[in-house]
Amino acid sequence: MSSGYPAFPADGHTVAWSTWDGAAGEQTTITWENEGWTVVGDVSADRVQYVLRLNATWQVRQFLLFRDLDEPDLWLGTDGHGRWGEINGAHRPELDGCSDLDLAWTPFPISVPIRRLPLHVGDDALVDAVAVDHDTLEVRRVRRRYTRLAPRRWRQADPDGGPSVELDVDEHGVVLDHPDRWRRITPA
Repeated sequence: MSSGYPAFPADGHTVAWSTWDGAAGEQTTITWENEGWTVVGDVSADRVQYVLRLNATWQVRQFLLFRDLDEPDLWLGTDGHGRWGEINGAHRPELDGCSDLDLAWTPFPISVPIRRLPLHVGDDALVDAVAVDHDTLEVRRVRRRYTRLAPRRWRQADPDGGPSVELDVDEHGVVLDHPDRWRRITPA
């Protein structure tokens, strides 16, 4: 069972956000390749690019972060059973069991558990996620609770007392606006 959002078009899907003040933006492209989804996001405010590789059921397989080099500054992967490591083979046991990414500098990764979680309206799920600081490359484990409030409205909360946010998603389960941070500019 999934959250019920339809698949993306075979030729891909592009979405874009702007900061509320219009000073910066992000363009994200979602494509199907090699029996999974590849998501490429270009975030102008922070001059970073990220790549997410997801399997067909929207489980994270790889995360790459590019800042100012041709090669990734950070490249993490998981074996599909919750074991995380760096591409150089270094195991990251502190991340084991995480299923998602928490990237405060982009709205898209919130869409991954929203699309994947098989929740009905009123249900919630607690997930462990890998939080990445793009400036310092610090990687740490965080917990997030996702609650489906309506067919296209969700709450993401920090169960340890941190902030929560309510978000609407489009027909594909991709975040529209993120209060105080991002507003979706295309497609609406």
